[in-house]
Amino acid sequence: MPVKKSALTLALLGGLTLTACDDGAKHDTADISLPPAREGVVTDRFARMALGCIHREYPNKISHVLNSDADVGAPRDLTPAFYGCFDWHSSVHGHWLLVRLIKQDPEGPFAEIATDALAESFTAKNIEAEVAYYMAEGRKGFERPYGIAWYLQLVAELHESSDPLHQKWRETLRPLEDAIVAKMTAWLPKLAYPVRLGTHNQSAFAFGLMLDYARTVDDGAFEALLTERTLDFYEDDTSCPIGYEPSGEDFLSPCLMEADLMRRVMNQADFAVWLGRFLPRIPRNGKGDWLEPAIVKDATDGKLVHLDGVNLSRAWALEGIASALPQGDPRKASLLAAASIHKDTGIKAVSDEHYAGSHWLASFATYLETKRGINENL
Repeated sequence: MPVKKSALTLALLGGLTLTACDDGAKHDTADISLPPAREGVVTDRFARMALGCIHREYPNKISHVLNSDADVGAPRDLTPAFYGCFDWHSSVHGHWLLVRLIKQDPEGPFAEIATDALAESFTAKNIEAEVAYYMAEGRKGFERPYGIAWYLQLVAELHESSDPLHQKWRETLRPLEDAIVAKMTAWLPKLAYPVRLGTHNQSAFAFGLMLDYARTVDDGAFEALLTERTLDFYEDDTSCPIGYEPSGEDFLSPCLMEADLMRRVMNQADFAVWLGRFLPRIPRNGKGDWLEPAIVKDATDGKLVHLDGVNLSRAWALEGIASALPQGDPRKASLLAAASIHKDTGIKAVSDEHYAGSHWLASFATYLETKRGINENL
């Protein structure tokens, strides 16, 4: 069935675009240019990248279980809220990025067009279809846990806002939120072992985002379950082999994400002791060269460019770990020095030159740049 796209969607796709309209005719639609990024405002670049992909349907990689011929469909038909940015999870955190930056800079040059873009996605009809997709047969593990955690982070971002429109969207997203929390609550007790990969299935990163969500929305039962599972899996860990990182396609550090999670569930004194056992070789000399940034040799390769992400996520994990240590702890300076090196390398790599990275790296850069997940000043 032909799908009518808004002028906003067409603008975000860029260039002269042929679009199918309700009458089946095709019309040329002139490009509406996005505002230029302000000099020295790095988050403007990130907003442009998210706006350029959240309603860009193709190329698209879907993780889709077919139960019958009836399940064959275009991404916009299968998941009409989150069909852009190459895959579902990147679309979700692209939407999160825009909400985050609107809240940070409501008078910025991208706030109005970002609001329009979000409004196009956040409709009751779209979320109803997302819930139906998520709850369908054979999709028990859909986007679990990475994309699921980002969706809950998106809800948390809206929940914190005092803007009436954001509160309206927060309620619009609630049906999928409720379905996700119910599934996660059923899954967590069944997970016999943590997943220690450096990619989407890693449990530590997702647990951190989900914990932050649970505390933001005051879901004590979900928080307690996540805390219990975190301690079950990680409290007795020692001597994490960070020298073996990264693997060739990592975008998350198994060691650092675990430590960034544990600082969320332990008091300061206990965490400082635990960290000494878990990462005993953190220097005490204030230098950051103990952990070298990852190298990307082909930014057009969607798997290899993951390593740009590992630099960004390492940076925010290092900052988070440092934030949880007591003032005067001799490890703080070396953690922050390594974070600075990784941040500088990672931010420089965030570019719209290659879609392999541009469809998702801006979200990681925004999480880092805006210090999401850190509640205290370093």
